Amino acid sequence: MDIKRCGATESRRPPAAWFTGSVWQDPIIETEAPARVRAAVVRFDPGARTNWHTHPLGQTLFVTAGSGFVQKLGGPIEEIRAGDTVWIPPGEKHWHGAGPKTAMTHIAIHEALDGSHVDWMEPVTDEQYRGA
Repeated sequence: MDIKRCGATESRRPPAAWFTGSVWQDPIIETEAPARVRAAVVRFDPGARTNWHTHPLGQTLFVTAGSGFVQKLGGPIEEIRAGDTVWIPPGEKHWHGAGPKTAMTHIAIHEALDGSHVDWMEPVTDEQYRGA
């Protein structure tokens, strides 16, 4: 058993190459094999968003504050808000982030396959973000 006390793990900025705008992560859990689960609280400032990406075993997002957007490749941009849960199937190319005028916080949960839990791709352009 391992208990991480509140404040024992510092907030961190993820690599800028994976996001547009200001994003912070607070790790919840990052297990080692044979366990595979990873989870983090992710905070997006207004307009901030992920790049396009996939997860080998899927991803669950639980929105805890604010509102934002999520989109799968080829699908409509969907608004998400506090209390919503989003399931993204394995291998589905997608992005998520805050709305243009509101911050958004979610808990992101996913599992690793052969040590990999995400495949980062190209940025979401401003035109894609605006739904052009």
